[in-house]
Amino acid sequence: MSIPTNLTAGTWTLDPSHSEAAWTVRHAGISKVRGTFGDLAATVTVTDADAVVDATIQSASISTGDANRDGHVKGEDFFDVENHPTLTFKSTSLEGDGEDYKLNGELTIKGVSVPVTFDAEFGGVAVDPFGNTRAGVSAETTISRKEFGLTWNAALEAGGVLVSDKVKINLELSFLAPSAN
Repeated sequence: MSIPTNLTAGTWTLDPSHSEAAWTVRHAGISKVRGTFGDLAATVTVTDADAVVDATIQSASISTGDANRDGHVKGEDFFDVENHPTLTFKSTSLEGDGEDYKLNGELTIKGVSVPVTFDAEFGGVAVDPFGNTRAGVSAETTISRKEFGLTWNAALEAGGVLVSDKVKINLELSFLAPSAN
């Protein structure tokens, strides 16, 4: 594995105002519904040989663009935000070549932890106009809702179900260097 040489050692902190955690799920077998989480925090602790990711999302910060759907998804049928206020990810290993990576870890949703692998692309390091050193990462994975106990669904008259089992997660992340924190 090769940690990018321009990532300095220390703890890089997510800049949530320049980051996005989004998801897509097939609806009624014919279209896709998208959503985002607005309240996320993460750190990447970089050493000479490794990088460890620790992330938390506030489950109540979900937004699908529809207040009724948001209410349903926040309820017991899906995230049950009153009893499970956070989704977490903790990395277990990182494999890659300096640009493309496999980030392995444990994703916890609704109290259930499942191993997942994100395909990640390191976007590089840059200094912004305000003097902050930033690193960019894009990552994606596909999970099974059922593995996390998110099994609510409704049968369709023509066959199939209302909400697909597979959910695609897309992350666009900007981290601030240790000296900028």
